[in-house]
Formats: sequence, structure tokens, C-alpha cells
Amino acid sequence: MTAIVFGSINMDLVARTPRLPEEGETLLGSDFFMTPGGKGANQAVALAKLRVPTQMVGRVGADAFGQELLAHLKLAGVQTSSVLVDQDHHSGVAIITVADGGKNQIIGVLGANGQMGAGDVERLKVLLPQAQVLLLQLEVPLSAVRAAARAAHQAGVRVILDPAPVQTTQLTDLYPLLDILVPNEVEAGQLVGFSVNDPETAARAATVLRQQGANTVIVKLGGQGAFCASANEMFWVPAFAVEAVDTVAAGDAFAGGLVAALVEGLPLQQAVIWGAAAGALAVTRVGAQAAMSDRPEFEAFLAERGAG
Repeated sequence: MTAIVFGSINMDLVARTPRLPEEGETLLGSDFFMTPGGKGANQAVALAKLRVPTQMVGRVGADAFGQELLAHLKLAGVQTSSVLVDQDHHSGVAIITVADGGKNQIIGVLGANGQMGAGDVERLKVLLPQAQVLLLQLEVPLSAVRAAARAAHQAGVRVILDPAPVQTTQLTDLYPLLDILVPNEVEAGQLVGFSVNDPETAARAATVLRQQGANTVIVKLGGQGAFCASANEMFWVPAFAVEAVDTVAAGDAFAGGLVAALVEGLPLQQAVIWGAAAGALAVTRVGAQAAMSDRPEFEAFLAERGAG
């Protein structure tokens, strides 16, 4: 095992609409489907499909959704022996509206994800001696994320946080435990208190976050690209031009590509390029885990775009 993902596992309930609804408005959708999701599980699948040995630490409910979610993780190649089946809480769900053109709105109901705590961190600690990277998100209690980050940091395992969704701006105590912080433009804006919408404001946000204690910061700007700042370098990686169909899992795919490159020992700039490529491929398909590319497709895309 080279990567651990500590985080959420959800069933996504997805409705397609011509546009996103306004407050109080009822729209008729054009399609509905259910698909496995959750930021943690999405990122684990993204890694496994890129042939990175990956262990998932999380929770599902003792319900039909939970059974399906576990089966899908295993099918993708994710190791699930550290996923707890919670007998007292339902599996997490996300209710997603996807408009024509790819924009989306998401309501998450944590369910079993919201119960993650000390017991889950103990299961994580058993795995850390075999790990290179721990990947975290914020769809489980912040106290559990903090404890997981601290345990991995103390074990000498590289810690990466995708701070989504930002439920509080009080994350500065986490920053010294992180090797890489990877917010998108909305999350970066919430963390620094000003709007982030272009390379210039992304650079400013990354500087502020580093001043607050984050080691390396990668700010994702969707179709524009990503800005990275570390102690040794600052650079901009433009987005790959693709036709977006569904942006739901783009950030999770980015995390998978980024970590896959780091596990293989590639330089940081190449890792950000891998993240951008994985994210670009994901937005060309509908769904979350179903949108993640496998290794042959990913390598072909890199070669085609001259980014291998």
C-alpha cells in the first residue's frame, strides 16, 4: 500500500436540469441516476484506477447503499478492510443537481460519515507504517481530520488536505501538519477572506495561506488551471482544454492525479500537471467515481497533449 484515503463515502443522487434552480423554484429535470460518490471514496477510486495501491478508511451504513458502496470500491481496486459498517447510522448521501453545461449544486447528508472519530483514527494508525501519503477532505468531522493528520505527520507520512467543503475558516491549526493544501477557488476565498477568481488572486491566496502555516498550496481554478506555491517555487499550470459535461468530481480526480504522481516520485510541477489532466478527463463524463480515468486512458491523454 502506498496511499491511504481517510474520509467520506456517499451515494450520489443526481438530477440533470437545463439550469440550476433559483431559490423557491421547481424545475423539471431531464434525467436521474444514482452513483457511488463521497469525496473520500472518489479520491480513493481515482487513485486505484491510476494503479496506486490505495486503502480506504471510512464508514458506511448497514443498508443497501452501504453494500453497494463497498462493492463498488472493491471493484475499482480499493482496499476496504478498514471501512467500518456502522449499524446505527445510514450511509452518507449527496443530492446533486447538474445543469446543462456542467455547473452543479450539492447537498450532502453525512450519515455514517459524521460518526468518524477516535476508533477510525486508530484503524488508520495501523496502516501508516505501510503508507507514503494520507489524503484528507472535510466531509467527516474536523476533529477526526485533525487527529488523522496529526497521526500521519508524526509517522512521517506525507499529508495532503483537500479542504472541501469548507465548514469553518478556523483551519490554521491544521496547516503545520500538512505537506500540501489543495483548495479550489471558492474554498481558497473562504479560507483567506477575499475573492479568488484568476491567477493573480490565486497567487495572493496561496501566499496568505503559506504565511498562515501551510507548507505547499495548490489553488485550483477549474477551467483556468492551477497555481502552486511552495517554499522553493511558484508556478502556474494552465487547464487542459476539454468539453465539460459534468464538473462534480473534477477536484477529486485532480487529487488522484496529483497523489499518483507524487507516489511515483515525480516533481511537484509534474504532479500538478497530472492533477490537471485527471481533472480534465473527469469533466468529460457524467458522475463521480464513474468519471475517473484508468491508467491507459490517462497516459494516452498525457501523451496526446504533450504532457507525459
